[in-house]
Amino acid sequence: MKRYIPNFITCLNLFSGCIGAAFAFSGQLDAAAYCVVVSGIFDFFDGLAARALQVKSPTGKELDSLADVVSFGLVPGAVLYAMLGESWPANNYLPYMGFVVTVFSALRLAKFNIDERQSTDFIGLNTPMNAFYVISLPFVAETYKHIIYNPVFLICSIVLTSLLLVSNIPLFSMKLDSWSWRRNGWKFIFIILSAVLVGWFKFAAIPAVLVLYFLCSYIHFRQTA
Repeated sequence: MKRYIPNFITCLNLFSGCIGAAFAFSGQLDAAAYCVVVSGIFDFFDGLAARALQVKSPTGKELDSLADVVSFGLVPGAVLYAMLGESWPANNYLPYMGFVVTVFSALRLAKFNIDERQSTDFIGLNTPMNAFYVISLPFVAETYKHIIYNPVFLICSIVLTSLLLVSNIPLFSMKLDSWSWRRNGWKFIFIILSAVLVGWFKFAAIPAVLVLYFLCSYIHFRQTA
């Protein structure tokens, strides 16, 4: 039975993503954000369970990507669809631009599945981090609505994050091969600073966390080169 445990957790990720998409399409963007967070937790633990139980399988890898397309591709696309619809209600076609992120998320996951270079770290922005950025925007808008709900800002975010998803920029993962500060110091710094930012600013901190992620990854790879 243990070989089914990671896949069951992955299915919970997918189920949470489906609920998040339903919330996003109904305009409940805060509820959609919480569903993405729950999916992210399940996404972390399915891999952890597979490694701990030593039951990795090709089926599990494919299922994980399919779940991620929904939870971290469709849901952020639906959130952007809703935001674009609110930012420019006179345009009936502009909101569909939100699903460009969904398309590029699928491309990123397809590349990840066949790229042997990404067994320990990432090349290009990973889909969960991108999804977290997107779902944070309505919360940032509580203070800066005139900026966040500007169609130009939203379209620029879509273009930039889509390109980052399929870019060749190296970014570290949270997989730790040791507790050595010398090898993982910038990962620890990123985790600590991110925890402080999220604890203080909640979802609104995620854009800053994303910038911090790129910065710490850059320094990390420069030092370990």
